[in-house]
Amino acid sequence: MITAARRITQVELTRILSHDAGPLFNLANVSDHFDIVILGGGLNGAALASALRNGPQSVALVEPHPPSPPGSDAIWDSRIYAYSPGNVDWLQTLGAWCDPVRAQAVYAMKIHGDTGGRLTFDAIDAGLPELAWIAENGRLQLALWQTLRGHPNVRIIQAPASAVTWGETQHQLHLQDGRMLTTRLLIGADGAHSWLRAQAGIGFDEEDYKHIGVVANFETEKPHRGSAFQWFRPDGVLAYLPLPGNRISMVWSTPPENAAELQALPAEELARRASAAGAGALGNLRCITPAAGFPLKRRRAHEWVRPGLALIGDAAHTVHPLAGQGVNLGFRDSRLLAEVLASGGNPGEIGRLTAYAARRMEDVASMQFTTGGLKKLFARDDSLTSALRNWGMSLANQIHPINQALTRHAVL
Repeated sequence: MITAARRITQVELTRILSHDAGPLFNLANVSDHFDIVILGGGLNGAALASALRNGPQSVALVEPHPPSPPGSDAIWDSRIYAYSPGNVDWLQTLGAWCDPVRAQAVYAMKIHGDTGGRLTFDAIDAGLPELAWIAENGRLQLALWQTLRGHPNVRIIQAPASAVTWGETQHQLHLQDGRMLTTRLLIGADGAHSWLRAQAGIGFDEEDYKHIGVVANFETEKPHRGSAFQWFRPDGVLAYLPLPGNRISMVWSTPPENAAELQALPAEELARRASAAGAGALGNLRCITPAAGFPLKRRRAHEWVRPGLALIGDAAHTVHPLAGQGVNLGFRDSRLLAEVLASGGNPGEIGRLTAYAARRMEDVASMQFTTGGLKKLFARDDSLTSALRNWGMSLANQIHPINQALTRHAVL
């Protein structure tokens, strides 16, 4: 059962996020040595810091841009993610899950092929309370940062990094304000364009899907009843993710020329186009956030760990968003690495870091293969391939053991 997190007052929030907010942000009080330094305070980095806050190691979270205070209840973040129940349970143990009025449970996922194929995942059929939760990035990041307040093992340092000096037993992270942090383990949680990964000279494989993910939020004429929808279309993959009330978040993976056209449309025309592309499943739509776009690429770092170095989340891997699993893979990185480091000892010891990487690579490789393969499969427009892929979807929908196995893997 999702329980409400304590609402923070505006005074407290101002204090937490200000540069002179007392012990949490008083840089004069920050030691220059930490057992673990996490570079990047987004969802994965902040979650890992939160998971380590009661552990035996001292932790620094280096992030120059703290999460913004929430706007009015009428404003919705355009960055909406689907979180697996397993990750939501973990976030709850950290005390970091969102206010329930801003999160929506997904009870069913309805997937439509391009020529009649259909696949439905249902929580009740799988014996689950829900398939996923949908929530805003910004509010969850803020909730994670709140869990770090008042914990002596964690310090947040709001300064950009400028250089790294690599050593045999510890590394030095140089900050742009002139300070230097030494640590036995540097963790890169700084995103797909990871600065730390580049400083380490770690290359990566990249596949450009030549699609842009166009996102926007809408109010709907008809209730979604906790259902998510996905359509494989000739112009890409369209998804509706349910939000609280009669609202949805749209993610439309489409070629750049179509993405540019969608982003340039007036709000009314974008809503009309999104409704028509979704076969009017939720009636007329009304746009409540501007459209934004981001390029879709698959990346995998050549190395995820070295002595005293580990990469997590998008710094190590990215996947196509059609399965909504990118953020969940990153959280599973953070969950496992926190578990590996919980026993104490030298956090940078290569044996334990190698064990972390080996266990995570299989999960990531499987998801990259699945999402990338589906994208390529539906990109082919010959009649035989079209018939086979839609037949396969319908077959999987009818064979309950296959359907339930796919459903249970997605909720981890």
